[in-house]
Amino acid sequence: MASEGSVERVETVRTRSARGNIVFAFAIALVLATAYLMRQILLLLYVSALFAVVLSPIIRAITRIHVGKWHPGRGLAILLLLLSLAAAATLFFAFALPPVLRDVQSLVAELPTRGPQLLDQLHRVPFVSHLNLSGINSKLQGFASNFAEYLFLSLSGWASKLADLGAVLFLTVYFMLEGDEAYHWVLSFFPKHTRERLNRTLLRADARMGKWLVGQGGLMLILGLCSLIVFVLLKIRYAYALAVLMGVLNIIPIVGAMVSMALVLLAAATDSWEKVAGVAIFYAIYAQVETSYLTPRIMKSSVDLSALGVLVALLMGSKLAGVVGAMIAVPTAVLVSVLIQEYLVQHDEPEPATLEVAP
Repeated sequence: MASEGSVERVETVRTRSARGNIVFAFAIALVLATAYLMRQILLLLYVSALFAVVLSPIIRAITRIHVGKWHPGRGLAILLLLLSLAAAATLFFAFALPPVLRDVQSLVAELPTRGPQLLDQLHRVPFVSHLNLSGINSKLQGFASNFAEYLFLSLSGWASKLADLGAVLFLTVYFMLEGDEAYHWVLSFFPKHTRERLNRTLLRADARMGKWLVGQGGLMLILGLCSLIVFVLLKIRYAYALAVLMGVLNIIPIVGAMVSMALVLLAAATDSWEKVAGVAIFYAIYAQVETSYLTPRIMKSSVDLSALGVLVALLMGSKLAGVVGAMIAVPTAVLVSVLIQEYLVQHDEPEPATLEVAP
């Protein structure tokens, strides 16, 4: 009888274990399905938290400013940073950008008449004179006549992007204000004996991720200065404003370069085709130098990540999440690198030195 009772208890335990495994599997599947459905929201939360970490060194620097015995608190430091960015953007868009846009608008309006003139100049260029450029002329005229329609159709997409940008800005401010509470709340899900190690690891990642903005600022400054030199030499209209725009939009991979280069090329096209070719050649060379040389080395010196790691992170980020993925690729790679070094990499322990006995 005792043996029968023990067998029944074993069967009961096995049944409960099987049911528990099934419930656990369904719970995991439910969590994954929910995460997939909410992937856009989760991406916005992650991007916002990441930007809060990246901007935290600037906030700490502002809070260390002392005027007598007074110094700004964290909330006021965030407000001062936002007001500075808003003031700089307002000055640029109110005074520097409108003349460029007016010239671009006039160029688009004159494309039906100026297009054939540009193509006639192209016929004088060697090797190009043998090409049939009538199709390009018709496309230029079609683009000019349908420009308003293209702009209207793209408004909905731009409105969605602006809404996402507003959500990221709001969440970033929230994480900067109350990020410590959210951070400790997440840590509370881990066992107490592993919490301290994870905390030290994340703090090391935070220190390295905060330096990403320094490296990105260096890349923006280099592009802005190189663009200014080239635009002044080529006598491009509004060279200073366009160089600033090139540098600032360099923080947005792919799209930032496309928007800024489109404006520069259109501004150059208002003068001559030779200026358009000069600007295009300059940026084609610079893009290769920045991608293959500047970005890996500057990011290595700022966030202590290998050049190969930076390139792989940029490729994977742009493939998985497009422009947003490319923006957060390097800080995410730093976080992953720190976690891997702490929890997965097995460091070789130094072998004890052996004393050789003289014969």
